Amino acid sequence: MENLKAELKGKIIEVLNLEDISVEDIQDGDALFGDGLGLDSIDALELIVMLDKDYGIKLTDPKEGKSIFQSIETMAAYITINRTK
Repeated sequence: MENLKAELKGKIIEVLNLEDISVEDIQDGDALFGDGLGLDSIDALELIVMLDKDYGIKLTDPKEGKSIFQSIETMAAYITINRTK
């Protein structure tokens, strides 16, 4: 799971063009939205596309995304259980 967390951090930085942030700057439990990384609803859409493209996970319920995208830890746990790729 540690490899997946590091991979997710890198993908988030790349997909969202977070040029001022490195993988080491993101802690596993940090909030991705609000006070954490400060991501917004457009970023959430990008993350949904990334989950589909890279892990074969299709999110249909926006409320589901809210709980999945709380942190790197919650994303990694969800991907581990639900990935098809």
